[in-house]
Amino acid sequence: MVLDKAGLLAFLKEVDRELPRKIHLIAVGGTAMTLLNLKNSTIDIDFVLDREEAKMFRKLLQAFPHGFKIDIFSDGMVFSQQLPRDYSEKSIPITSSLKNIQLSALHPLDIVVTKIGRLDERDIEDIEACIKKFRLRRGDIQKRANKVMYVGREENYRINIRYVLRRFFP
Repeated sequence: MVLDKAGLLAFLKEVDRELPRKIHLIAVGGTAMTLLNLKNSTIDIDFVLDREEAKMFRKLLQAFPHGFKIDIFSDGMVFSQQLPRDYSEKSIPITSSLKNIQLSALHPLDIVVTKIGRLDERDIEDIEACIKKFRLRRGDIQKRANKVMYVGREENYRINIRYVLRRFFP
C-alpha cells in the first residue's frame, strides 16, 4: 500500500491516541523522505526508536489493525548500519499535531549513509534527491559514513561509499 505524507500523518494520529506515554519516532528511509517532501509517497513505514520505546510501539502495532508494512529499528541500528550516537539529535523535527509522538525524520546525511549499505537503483535515486535538495557535500557524506558501523562485509560498504562519492561528486 502506498502512503503519502497526509496518509502517513493520519495513520500516526490514530496510533498517537492509543499510546500510553510519549515516544520519539524518527522516520528513516522512504518514510523520512516522504516527511521531508523528497518523495511523494512511501511503500512501507520505517522508524527508529530507543529500545524500550520500540518494544512498546511494536506491541501497540500488533494490537492495532493497520494493514501497513512497518519496520521498527532500535537504538540507531537502521537496516544494516549502526548510526553514530548523535543520530537522534541530528534528526529533523516534523511539525504535527500529535500529543504522544514526537515525530522527526532522519537527517539527510544519515538517510544517505543508511542507503549506501544496500545501494540498489531506488537507493541511488534517493541519495541523489537528498544531495540535491539539502546540498550535501562530499566531505560531509564521507565523514558521516566513516562513523557508521556496517553489519556485514565492511569492504562492501566502503566500496559503495566510493561509488556514491565518485558518481555524485566527479
